Amino acid sequence: MSTLRESFMDELADIYDAEQQLVKALPKMAQAAKNESLRAGFEMHLNETREHVTRLEQVFSLVGKKAKGKKCKAMKGLIAEGEDLIDEDAGDAALIAAAQKVEHYEIATYGTLKEWATLLRQDQARQLFEQTLQEEEATDRKLTEVARTINPEESEAETAEEEEEARTE
Repeated sequence: MSTLRESFMDELADIYDAEQQLVKALPKMAQAAKNESLRAGFEMHLNETREHVTRLEQVFSLVGKKAKGKKCKAMKGLIAEGEDLIDEDAGDAALIAAAQKVEHYEIATYGTLKEWATLLRQDQARQLFEQTLQEEEATDRKLTEVARTINPEESEAETAEEEEEARTE
């Protein structure tokens, strides 16, 4: 990328595709979640993610470009990891870890875009990125809260299974 504006547009196209991939992945994660709070959280974040896509389309409009994504390889990989966990029935704690990886990627991207929008004097875009960034950070915090309630239960179940296996050997 030779200019900040080109980098900005490239990153904007990347996160636009990433959010669209996530819109398709979140229903699968919600369906795989066993914990009701986690399932509800995934469903709520799906609605937020749809709004993120709309905001990104607003940013494209603000900079005078048609909304167009560029294949986000990072999100593709993160979603593939999550799908593997679903296929393995790895449990809610593993789903939370996969979801937090996604959130951290989004937090990093929106934080960067927000700062670049400031430098490019795109104040409306900066405000839209700030709003999305705050929502992504809130989702990350909620996932941590749910993890605190899930992990002990899964750990106790796993310990009981291991003890039972040890007795039968």
